[in-house]
Amino acid sequence: MTALTGAQGFAPLPSPFRLRHGSELVGGRIAFECWGDLSPQRDNAILLFTGLSASAHARSAAYDPSPGWWEYMIGPGAALDTNRYQIICVNSLGSCFGSTGPLTENPLTGNPYGNDFPQLALEDIAHGGKAVLEHLGIEHAYCVLGASLGGMVALAYVALFPDGARSIASISATMAASPYAIALRSIQREAVTSDPHWRGGRYSADSPPRTGLTLARKIGTVTYRSSQEFLTRFARNPAVGKRDFAVEDYLAEQAQRFVDRFDANSYLRLSRAMDLFDLAAHGKPVEVFQRSTLESALIVGVDFDHLFTLEEQDAIAEALAKAGIATTFEELHSLAGHDAFLADQILFSKVISSWFNLQHATEKSNVAIHHR
Repeated sequence: MTALTGAQGFAPLPSPFRLRHGSELVGGRIAFECWGDLSPQRDNAILLFTGLSASAHARSAAYDPSPGWWEYMIGPGAALDTNRYQIICVNSLGSCFGSTGPLTENPLTGNPYGNDFPQLALEDIAHGGKAVLEHLGIEHAYCVLGASLGGMVALAYVALFPDGARSIASISATMAASPYAIALRSIQREAVTSDPHWRGGRYSADSPPRTGLTLARKIGTVTYRSSQEFLTRFARNPAVGKRDFAVEDYLAEQAQRFVDRFDANSYLRLSRAMDLFDLAAHGKPVEVFQRSTLESALIVGVDFDHLFTLEEQDAIAEALAKAGIATTFEELHSLAGHDAFLADQILFSKVISSWFNLQHATEKSNVAIHHR
């Protein structure tokens, strides 16, 4: 596959840009898309970080009418209300949807980075988000928000830029990956690198490690969902084609879509970055949050999420609350498990919308009291 460049805009990274693990990038950029208008005070921007494999295209727009990965969540009157806020979604550094990553050309060699692309940290992705804000002339975000990998990046953003946001919304994330999650992702990466077409990460565009990436995605899909959902949704129903069971068809379809759109080297870099992240590397989490200018926080977890557990969400919420930040912790019920923020957008919309409405009402009340 080739790098996709269908984003609305691109923000330059500082050049050279020093990555957390020591390497440097020259001429790097971050792809982003926006919805809604920036206020005259430039204080209503919501910075949205994505999950591992998403582009910046979170919602349809005139320049790209195709549905976005959070289509229901963004728009006039939606949970991320474009009548109030400007929503800025960034494609992660290291991804394959416009931001600098393994598929893009290394200006020092004239060839794609490929497996020479350096190891990423989630902190590097957070720096990418900050670069987008600076490119747009925005000093502080109203809210930094993300789910899964994106929620972890939002935490990294607060650690790196203590005065960079007024609030945070973290969904199905963690302050440090659990051994269980690390083990699962290590197996997925091994599936990719064991493919004969892997060729040390120097595979051709015409012959990527499809078999390994397919297996990795199937494993991932099983971890993102729950056994209860599979039982309810598929039972032991027969497959339509040559397979025995309908659930096998589902896994194959999910994997096919993923392999057709995502790069293996990007997958490995981003997956490993999730394992390596530890908020405690920036200090005790309570102290990290105390150093910040955060006024409020929303933490959301799902009961059937076995990859990023409710206990992990509770730990984030507890640290924020101990830091004196007004914190809302929502435990949602969804058989969709870790994928619930994508599969059950109506459910998440109610929670996120209520939280933003509360922030808006509180701000209006405070303004009224101040004017008295």
